[in-house]
Amino acid sequence: MIEAHQLTKRYGEKTAVDRLDFTVKPGTVTGFLGPNGAGKSTTMRMIVGLDAPTSGSVRVNGRRYAAHAAPLQEVGALLEAKSIHPGRSAFNHLMAQAHTHGIPRSRVEEVVELTGLQSVARKRAGAFSLGMGQRLGIAAALLGDPATVMLDEPVNGLDPEGVLWIRNLLTSLAAEGRTVFVSSHLMSEVALVADHLIIVGRGRLLADTTVQDLVRQAGGDVVKVASADPARLRTALAGPGVEVTGRSGSEELLVTGLAAREIGLRAAEQGIALFELTTRTVSLEEAFMELTRDAVEYHGTTTATGPAASAGAGAESPRSAA
Repeated sequence: MIEAHQLTKRYGEKTAVDRLDFTVKPGTVTGFLGPNGAGKSTTMRMIVGLDAPTSGSVRVNGRRYAAHAAPLQEVGALLEAKSIHPGRSAFNHLMAQAHTHGIPRSRVEEVVELTGLQSVARKRAGAFSLGMGQRLGIAAALLGDPATVMLDEPVNGLDPEGVLWIRNLLTSLAAEGRTVFVSSHLMSEVALVADHLIIVGRGRLLADTTVQDLVRQAGGDVVKVASADPARLRTALAGPGVEVTGRSGSEELLVTGLAAREIGLRAAEQGIALFELTTRTVSLEEAFMELTRDAVEYHGTTTATGPAASAGAGAESPRSAA
């Protein structure tokens, strides 16, 4: 378990992490999300004692990381995959870490096999691809068979087979009762593996919720319905908790708060013919973007017309902190 209480980190006048309160519980995969510069990496560094909090506290399994007699057996972390001696082989890199905790050679061999590094284990780690470096970093995180696993961007550089392997690994670790804390920018991957979400922006906690609740708050299911008489259909669908939107003169309406089945039944009762009735679920990415839009420090230009606009398209423009 990871417990943060009023966790704060300042660098001069810059507040990177601002009074964070959250708990990462065992038996679940918890996604740690936020825009660039939100304070995720700083928070993870404070969890494992690489940065000291300005104020507040964070504990892993009831203690500060530095207070554990055998920290590798309490929390395994991947924060920077390339933090290895480039001239050392993958196997020797893991053995060096194992010696610090009295971990046997057999465990090193286990994690090498678990992470698919058998064919490159005796090669210099400095020549590894990004994906192989990620696998080595994950092997190091799992070396002590820790109760808590914390990974920053674990699928970075992995091929499709590696991405699937990570999904299965994370869910299996949680199923064993471990605490699994994962930071990622890939919302589609987080949606597939995470049970719970902690979302930060500009160093502050924006949400501590489940994937399902966040998506529901962002609109949940949206039903697109097309009819020859949208005005009469809009009246038939009106009611508490129902929102119906549509462009003037268009046959299409977007409906939230009613399932497609109920919309079809109400239209049939009124004798209104439907041309289309489809359901679209709001994605985690859309819900995340809606939640964090005011916490993003840089926004890219997505549409532009004309020579001047084309010259600046895609440039990032700083926003003042709100």
